[in-house]
Amino acid sequence: MPDGFPVYPFDHDHGAPPRTLAELLGGKGAGLAEMTTVLGLPVPPGFTIGIPLCRDHRANGWPDGLDAVLAEQCARLGERTGSRLGDPEEPLLLAVRSGSVRSMPGMLDTVLDLGLNDVTVEALARSSADERFAWDSYRRFLRMYGTTVLGCGHDMPGLRRDGDIGSLKNEVADLKARIAEATGTPVPDDPVVQLRSAVEAVFRSWDSPRARVYRAREGIPDDLGTAVNVQAMVFGNRGADSGTGVVFSRDPSTGEPRPYGDYLPQAQGEDVVAGGARTVPVADMAASMPDTWVELRHVLHRLEVHYRDICDVEFTVERGRLYLLQTRVGKRSAVAAVRCAVAMAGEAEIALTPAEALERVPETIRLTARRSCLAEAGVAVPGTVPLTVALGASPGRVSGRAVFSSELAAEDESDDPLILVRPDTSPDDVAGMAVSIGVLTGTGGLVSHAAVVARGWGIPAVVGAAELRIGEDGAVLADGTRIEPGETITIDGTTGEVWRGDVAVADTRPEQEEEILALALPELGTLVGWAAEHAATRSASRL
Repeated sequence: MPDGFPVYPFDHDHGAPPRTLAELLGGKGAGLAEMTTVLGLPVPPGFTIGIPLCRDHRANGWPDGLDAVLAEQCARLGERTGSRLGDPEEPLLLAVRSGSVRSMPGMLDTVLDLGLNDVTVEALARSSADERFAWDSYRRFLRMYGTTVLGCGHDMPGLRRDGDIGSLKNEVADLKARIAEATGTPVPDDPVVQLRSAVEAVFRSWDSPRARVYRAREGIPDDLGTAVNVQAMVFGNRGADSGTGVVFSRDPSTGEPRPYGDYLPQAQGEDVVAGGARTVPVADMAASMPDTWVELRHVLHRLEVHYRDICDVEFTVERGRLYLLQTRVGKRSAVAAVRCAVAMAGEAEIALTPAEALERVPETIRLTARRSCLAEAGVAVPGTVPLTVALGASPGRVSGRAVFSSELAAEDESDDPLILVRPDTSPDDVAGMAVSIGVLTGTGGLVSHAAVVARGWGIPAVVGAAELRIGEDGAVLADGTRIEPGETITIDGTTGEVWRGDVAVADTRPEQEEEILALALPELGTLVGWAAEHAATRSASRL
């Protein structure tokens, strides 16, 4: 490797805990290296292209010598996996993912199944003895490459989860033709070209409009850049004993100590987070994959104890075998932050100090949690029947004008509160979410992009409202009831209820507030007490 190139295999010895090197490896790369070298968890092998190379690319274009480094790293990966990039018998297939210092869920780009072409798809079919799986993976690659690298996402047909092998082959041919016609550039057959283009696409996604909007909202500097993680593929679409999911070690809405997330059998990771698929609760794995579920729970416990915090984990199961694709400290609501900080202070394996708990839950978050609890204690005015009940994905109740386009929401110049209503939400909807007080989607689960971003921003969200048919001209229920653009609706991100109109709640009296908080969130009183003790200690030390 040329001197100065920050490209590292996951098992590289950095001489320091990888989790402390996010400025170099990005959060995802640091997590993958930590799980590989420190915890010995089942992570598919790969390597990280460090953040400094993204900065170099932004300033000067593709770095000289990086092609040789990628070739070297792919050869090393091939030796470990018994495969080779572009090999007609045992092709190495890759996942290319982003990974900034700060978590930016869904804002940067990903390419999966890289390395497939008309020759290697046949090799994958032979080695897996599953022709349908191979051609399903090929069409997934073409869709993702066409969208992410060549920029023709709006011309891509929806991904069907059924169909025989003949229809899959026809879909592949149609995708190749659509991409070539829309962009004037066919998808390259050479996996080396595919890889370079995918890495450049991830670098470019740092400056995409959606990423800029998200960074502005989060206060993330524009000059940080992103790492790129290149990893041997594992396949959640391999068969009935395969699947993919995202799981939090604790409920990020309430802080309850139970795994929380979504799982999708016979799928790949983007199917879950994109919000377009009908996922199932991750706990359903206890019935369908009991041994894998036990292993996953054990892994979640190890990660939580190691990081001393809630962990957000992406995973894939291939033929019954669990693989971890990411871990990071999970975004959470204010209520969950309060509850988890106090709980972890009392757990011997984590044992946060009161000072650490207060650092995680400063006064602003404690006040937000207080307001949230008091609002949830209110009771809807009698006689108000919800239009539908879906999944409460981010807590809180809000009322506002329904807007059915992210562009219209972002362009709205009124002072009216807006609720963004979408069939599903893609990362491109972030501009609309940034100006809305709530989000309602027709599809998607508890860990879709909409849910994760909404929780991080403290925006109430209801997802998976399958009874609503949502378009840009409004939404309609099966009985013909419509929600028109501009109509006021109310959503409750805790209960999942959706109402027409501004559904008021009965105000709590001031004298009731402390009693309500003592019952609903006693941990808040604990933190307030610790804060008072901390202030008294600091005051005494200054005397």
